[in-house]
Amino acid sequence: MEEVRIDKWLWAVRIFKTRSIATQACKLNRVFINDQEVKPSRMVHIGDIVKVKKAPITYSFEVLGISQNRMGAKLVPGFMKNITPKEEYEVLEMTKISGFVNRAKGLGRPTKRERREMEQFGAEYYNGELESWGSESNEFDWDE
Repeated sequence: MEEVRIDKWLWAVRIFKTRSIATQACKLNRVFINDQEVKPSRMVHIGDIVKVKKAPITYSFEVLGISQNRMGAKLVPGFMKNITPKEEYEVLEMTKISGFVNRAKGLGRPTKRERREMEQFGAEYYNGELESWGSESNEFDWDE
């Protein structure tokens, strides 16, 4: 086999959980082969560079092998090589750190884990000054 549909390949190498999600990503112009937007039916060949936009970064992969059947995670390195630049991962890390600031509308309240991460971030940022800010004196008497 020398070529396979891009949506099948993205699903087979575990970039997307389902083939329908991979197809949808292609339709929304989030998948590129050699810097060209592609449709789900586009054929991918060995040596192609596949770029996938998954907010907030764009992943880059080099095609090393072709498969149309989903494989185990241990077999994936034989079929693709991750060539995403380190700058992209730095953007991802910054987004994780400041993720609570840009919380999308409609996601509801933060989970317990997210709340703890926000508190930990705040404590690191203010170096403990946040706790002492309002605890020294209670100059406001709200009962008056």
